[in-house]
Amino acid sequence: MDERKLGLTRRRFFGACAGGLSGALGTAALGSMFAREALGGPGLLDTSGRGTHFRPRAKRVIYMHMEGGPSQIDLFDHKPRLRRHYGEELPDSIRQGQRLTGMTSGQDRFPVAPSLFRFSRYANREDGLWISELMPHTAKIADRLCFVHSVHTEAINHEPAITFFQTGTQQPGRPSFGAWASYGLGSSNANLPSFVVLISQGLGNMQALSARFWGSGFLPGEHQGCRMRSSGDAVLYLADPAGVKRTDRRRMLDLLAELNEREEERSLDAEVQTRLAQYEMAYRMQMSVPELTDISDEDPATLEMYGPEVTKPGSFASNCLMARRLAERDVRFIQLYMRGWDAHNNLPSEIRLQSAAVDQPQAALILDLERRGLLDDTLVLWGGEFGRTVYSQGQLTESNYGRDHHPRCFTIWMAGGGVKPGVSVGRTDDFSYNITENPIDVHDLHATLLHLMGLDHERLSFRYQGRGMRLTDVFGRVRQELLA
Repeated sequence: MDERKLGLTRRRFFGACAGGLSGALGTAALGSMFAREALGGPGLLDTSGRGTHFRPRAKRVIYMHMEGGPSQIDLFDHKPRLRRHYGEELPDSIRQGQRLTGMTSGQDRFPVAPSLFRFSRYANREDGLWISELMPHTAKIADRLCFVHSVHTEAINHEPAITFFQTGTQQPGRPSFGAWASYGLGSSNANLPSFVVLISQGLGNMQALSARFWGSGFLPGEHQGCRMRSSGDAVLYLADPAGVKRTDRRRMLDLLAELNEREEERSLDAEVQTRLAQYEMAYRMQMSVPELTDISDEDPATLEMYGPEVTKPGSFASNCLMARRLAERDVRFIQLYMRGWDAHNNLPSEIRLQSAAVDQPQAALILDLERRGLLDDTLVLWGGEFGRTVYSQGQLTESNYGRDHHPRCFTIWMAGGGVKPGVSVGRTDDFSYNITENPIDVHDLHATLLHLMGLDHERLSFRYQGRGMRLTDVFGRVRQELLA
């Protein structure tokens, strides 16, 4: 026996087996093995649709995460009766001893702080879709949106709450939602990553963003999100160094591929193939990314629709336009982060600025997808990691107060991709503090989104540390009331 094969120890053999796919996804894995392309380099075969368990309603996802926790009371969860309780102590029967963050645990009082903003009813339905004056453009597309007012989560602080929303657990190190989608569905565009991340700097109090929020965890590394930057090169190290020609890069990659193939044969390490695939993807992205980010082919009417900041790289308007361009190119999972929603004080001023930055671009994104025939098979999700409290954090005045973190109930909205349009699901009490109808947790939301993508959340698993791991772990159920 060749001595190199002696590297296949019992531990390595079972480790390699544990890293395999389970169930119907095994076929998808074989379909996505690396193959030689016309340029002579290894690349991923198109696995579009091969990983689905049933016919998908959505081919791709655009997930707009409002980092910091936008206030549902001031945006979408209309509570007109709160005005009569202004400044009163939040009743114990409502708070029910809920645990508090360190920011308000020392407060002597919890005064009720009604929203300062007017709400109007939209979408021509009896129960109405109530939307704040802060979101006039979003209000105009209300008949395309599905509002969920009864989302709740376990975490009360940002880092674990964002981790939970992105990975299905509060513990760091698990694969992100986008990585699971990439793993389950494969790639539809050989020249761009299947998972792309875009970040906008907000106008309010901002929390740190960790790269692990879009990481691949224990999944193969090619499924991690690729962050596109707003300044300099959109992706680091894509440009060839001075004096290096594209033909030189091709010869270098061919030699590197040969060396990596020898190493993979010697070590049986699947990550060697992942590294090889990433080199090849980077080579193809040298052509595809500049074309993607060049918006000179966009007509003036489209740019105007997204608002005045659309030509400012890194702005939310620019990233919404980029999301549409990525969707056109069949990128599977597109994640937009908008920072700055953590309004512990000075909420009236901060939420006005934040809302103005996102309102027109997100409405334009929905309309732009629709007119291009992409909305029906693009699933759009908007929401934060939790909501905000009805009581004021710190001093309460008519013009200036803040709200603390509130995981018990908050609002998200969805559009396209098989979601029921123009409806409001779930209800909260008169204080927007407790759910009174149709509670939906994060695992339910993940299970439903995967279902719309044609994936059974109980079968989308990866063997790791002796058990089949899932995005929804051992929880979650598909919520039929959200489906068209």
